[in-house]
Amino acid sequence: MPASPSTARAINDRLALRLLQQEGPLTAGQLKQLTGLSRPTVADLVERLTDAGLIAVVGEAGEQRRGPNAKLYGIVADRAHLAALDVRTEGVSVVVSDLVGAVLAEASVPIGGDIGTGPAVEQAVALVERVVKEAGADRLHTVGIGAPGLIDPASGELRDSTGLPEWHRRLVATLQERLPEARVSVENETNLAALAEQRDGVARDRDTFVLLWLGHGTGAAVVLDGALRRGASGGTGEIGFLPVPGTTGLPSAVDCEGGFHSLAGSAAIVELARAYGFSAEGRSTREPVAAEVVRAAVALVEGQGGGEAGAGSPEHGGPGAEDPAHRTSDLAAPAGAPHQMPSAAPRDAATADRFLDALADRLAIGAASVVAILDPGCVVLGGEVGQAGREVLAARVETRIRRMSPLVTVVRPSSLGGAAVLRGALLTARDTAQNELFAPPER
Repeated sequence: MPASPSTARAINDRLALRLLQQEGPLTAGQLKQLTGLSRPTVADLVERLTDAGLIAVVGEAGEQRRGPNAKLYGIVADRAHLAALDVRTEGVSVVVSDLVGAVLAEASVPIGGDIGTGPAVEQAVALVERVVKEAGADRLHTVGIGAPGLIDPASGELRDSTGLPEWHRRLVATLQERLPEARVSVENETNLAALAEQRDGVARDRDTFVLLWLGHGTGAAVVLDGALRRGASGGTGEIGFLPVPGTTGLPSAVDCEGGFHSLAGSAAIVELARAYGFSAEGRSTREPVAAEVVRAAVALVEGQGGGEAGAGSPEHGGPGAEDPAHRTSDLAAPAGAPHQMPSAAPRDAATADRFLDALADRLAIGAASVVAILDPGCVVLGGEVGQAGREVLAARVETRIRRMSPLVTVVRPSSLGGAAVLRGALLTARDTAQNELFAPPER
């Protein structure tokens, strides 16, 4: 059955708006060429979208010649303003953008765990209000929030999770109260990071992949056939609870201690670095200390011309020569390791190389478990630590997975790192706003 005239108009309008979003300002002639629509149809939709306040003339195209130059049409970016929040246990980051995603203002604030729920919420809300004011926005159309924890798939609300601050849940409700006209939505931070990597990062060519989040904590996001999978209770990707060898016990329903988190969380990586005699100083408040440690080790290995196969790697007959799948004792700290944390970076490339090998052993255990179940074909090492490891760490993890699994899997380092959460939240906010506003009223 052919589409009705009103349906056809809506389809054409959305197509034109998407092209203007992706390509930037276009002339009516360019819209005709890109859409394949007739000249009268394009003229009609341009008039309709202009009357709806969605597009406007933003300039002219072509060199000056007889007659008027072609008008350039663009989306009215200030038709709506959007906000994105990255809510962590230790603070909040906020960005405000226009309808096309151009960032207008952004800021972060640390929030201590001892100030109480009410003051923490007020501090976060005050940050949002300040950034909105700095952006010159009168009001917000949509707010996207990324937070750790489980999102109820039925209600879309952040569930009460053990170990997470109470102010996280209160913040979402308070923002909805203080911004009654805004559409406020919350999503798991790792899921948003995967969305950002798929749209703007290293997974643009993949419709199936797993993002392994490596930040203060651990997590995973699963994208299958282009769709994010959340699970029956919203808990897909809670890899921190995965029982693994090399820990002192098993995780419980209320504590991931003893699970993969105990091997790959920031504190565990820093402890591993201590065992090899070095660490970063923890100067940054914006990223886990583990990211500084890994970045320093990678820089030293790269500076010596090392890569995936360094002096201590299996390919060179070093301490990791045997199959890591049968070497679970090496996941713990080396025997006789120093107990004091030096304030220096890795002492030499050989030490850094062995540390990265040991870290890759740990990460491969968790990644190989996911690969065996899902066969994603691609694992992205996300978060600040994954980005800091670059190809040096990713290649080592890939080599180890290939030894443990017959399923061919490429491993890539994140190109967005910790910023992926905020980017993913902004993308979801923009999609929500555009889906609503890019449906012009019927005439």
